[in-house]
Amino acid sequence: MHYGSHNFTIAVFWSPYLVTANQSSDPAAGGLWDLYLDEPDAAWAVAVAGFDYAVVSAANWFTRPSMFHERGRLVGCHYCLVPGVPDLTLRYSLRAAFRTALRALAAGAGGAGVFNGTAIWVPDMAGEPPPYTSESCPVIHGHYDCMRYGRPDLGYVRWRWRPDGGCELLRFDAARFLAAMRGRSVAFVGDSLARNQMHSLVCLLSHAERPAPWTNGSYAYRFERHGLTVTAFWSPFLVRAVETDPDGPTGSGSGLWSLHLDEPDAGWAAHVGAFDYVVVSAGSWFYRPSMFYDRRGRLVGCNTCLSPNVTDLTLRYSLRMAFRSALRAAATGSHRHATRRTVIVRTISPSHYENGTWNGDGDCLRTRPARRGEWELNAMEKDMHRIQVEEFAAAAEETAGKRGKEAARMLLMDATEAMAQRPDGHPSKYRLWQPDKFKVSRDCVHWCLPGAMDACNDMLFHMLIG
Repeated sequence: MHYGSHNFTIAVFWSPYLVTANQSSDPAAGGLWDLYLDEPDAAWAVAVAGFDYAVVSAANWFTRPSMFHERGRLVGCHYCLVPGVPDLTLRYSLRAAFRTALRALAAGAGGAGVFNGTAIWVPDMAGEPPPYTSESCPVIHGHYDCMRYGRPDLGYVRWRWRPDGGCELLRFDAARFLAAMRGRSVAFVGDSLARNQMHSLVCLLSHAERPAPWTNGSYAYRFERHGLTVTAFWSPFLVRAVETDPDGPTGSGSGLWSLHLDEPDAGWAAHVGAFDYVVVSAGSWFYRPSMFYDRRGRLVGCNTCLSPNVTDLTLRYSLRMAFRSALRAAATGSHRHATRRTVIVRTISPSHYENGTWNGDGDCLRTRPARRGEWELNAMEKDMHRIQVEEFAAAAEETAGKRGKEAARMLLMDATEAMAQRPDGHPSKYRLWQPDKFKVSRDCVHWCLPGAMDACNDMLFHMLIG
């Protein structure tokens, strides 16, 4: 209810358990409920950051028979009468649910305080050496190996992301992560920035266990002692994409792509059922000239295709539709475990070209993070970020109405503001340059490893473990 003359809104969110809950059997008899006690209910959590005051109350529903899940595992129940499952009583679920809900409210919708608000980069006063190098972790691709290719300063590795309110984001703990993820699997789906984050994660984990293979030529790494697999799927558009003209509409070599926006890319979608955690991120490739097709194969528009009688819908259309298709595919389908899949959306990280363009004289020469508000996203980047957040919210709402294993857990890693403040974190010229494969001589898109991208895995650790 909105009082327009006073710009005042009152809303109520139905959430009798405060956390994610799905009815699993016998609704007529009162039902048996699956309670995911470490997951704030998306019915309110995705919207609460927009409210100034929140009144929380719940109790009666906790008397109903229920199964308790934490970190994807069954830990007990209340009056379930299931052999081998300890009855922890409603005292356990009530305490855990309120703890999760209040933490989410305090942080702003389960993590907004970690990502936005007044969060800033601060000097890392620990005085420790870089968490890894290409000598200690040969997984690092040459495109991100700034130390090896001569970057003269190390200042870009000596900053930490400090969340809103001045609290400390836990440092990534490889041993804890591996222990919590025993027997699990993580997939990164997207473009080369998804692989950038995957390599960061593998290097951070190598402090506790060296994976196989121990090389940068692989897209899949196995931590055998813990039974954890970390994989990257190359899918820069997330949906089926075919390059139809390498030269592109202007003959510049930008390419022209046919995007089938209703078809998730089978290169990753056909394997999603084997993964417990799926991290989806994409953005930069949508700038490329492309033709848009619907599920019936009909041409519906394009982005900078310069074709007569074809409506230029801009990349806003393709990005929205591709994320919609990808998130539905990632959040549905069969799963190998009795627990639900978790889907994490990492929002765009902007490029930081200054004094020119990416294909001209642009470069990224700063040696320290930008202050809050010093680096402004351009209009298109703002729209791309907004679209990703909106499609995440829609997918979270859609999956919230499903039950059991089909109800994926949806999490948003809104890393855009954090990465926007790091114009100092890119390779620039300090990287492996392969002109036959990568024509841009100054890279202000990807991230040096180690460096700012490691903070995204600190965030991942916070969201899944911390």
